[in-house]
Amino acid sequence: MPLHTHARGALAKLSHLVVQDIFLTETAMFADVVFPAAAWPEKTGTVSNTNRQVQMGQKAVEPPGIAKADWWITQQIALRMGLDWSYESPEDIYQEMQQAMPSLTHISWERLCNENSVTYPCANPNEAGQGIVFSDGFPTPDGRGKFVPANLLPPNDPLDKDFPFILTTGRQLEHWHTGAMTRRSEILNELEPEAFIQMSHADCLKLNIKAGDSVCVSSRRGQINIQVRIDNKVQNGLVFIPFAFVESAANILTSQELDPFGKIPEFKYSAVKIEPVTNAV
Repeated sequence: MPLHTHARGALAKLSHLVVQDIFLTETAMFADVVFPAAAWPEKTGTVSNTNRQVQMGQKAVEPPGIAKADWWITQQIALRMGLDWSYESPEDIYQEMQQAMPSLTHISWERLCNENSVTYPCANPNEAGQGIVFSDGFPTPDGRGKFVPANLLPPNDPLDKDFPFILTTGRQLEHWHTGAMTRRSEILNELEPEAFIQMSHADCLKLNIKAGDSVCVSSRRGQINIQVRIDNKVQNGLVFIPFAFVESAANILTSQELDPFGKIPEFKYSAVKIEPVTNAV
């Protein structure tokens, strides 16, 4: 989320916040109530991905303590709100989903239990599913797909003498998103235990910075302290910070400007300055 400090402030002002999660995440630390949820191997249910695969996940181990499956927690809230919900299993919920989602036609719960995953759409219960869609045309009047040219817009956070570096952010191999799960893995956390900024060797020489030094990275919105890692795959003038580390949250620095069409924040381009911590103001 862009403008990280704004998000933290907004959560802190809520009169009541309920979080349902498998760990005490950064968001959960702001919560008045936390519902302990079961993790993926601790519950049965389906998940559908952007490859159009409906996948069955079977419970492998019991959830710890008082953790419960998400559907059970949600139903308990509904019952206490006076709703007449009577699901007894994930299968009941899936069957209701089939009534409302044409994409699940011919993909029964029993079939998923037997085949583990099925790709939709399916023309009949025995079909493997269509791996490729629109092979004979698109659902348009002439059957052709429509390409729409995009106009290149300049970044909203220009470089200048005060903020001369481009910051881009992203994931890393060892940690997923904010690291809520992966940083609890001893092996993964041992491989990547702390936040870092990747810079080119030439830029480090200009700033008299060495690998392992602590620097202050500042933007027009905030600043963080972080350790330097030299990587010559990073272009001169560009720096990279992964966003998995709450103690050096990259989104304190990023721009809150949104793409006018997709409404995606401008995470990949922020103007920053970099100073050795001893010289940072």
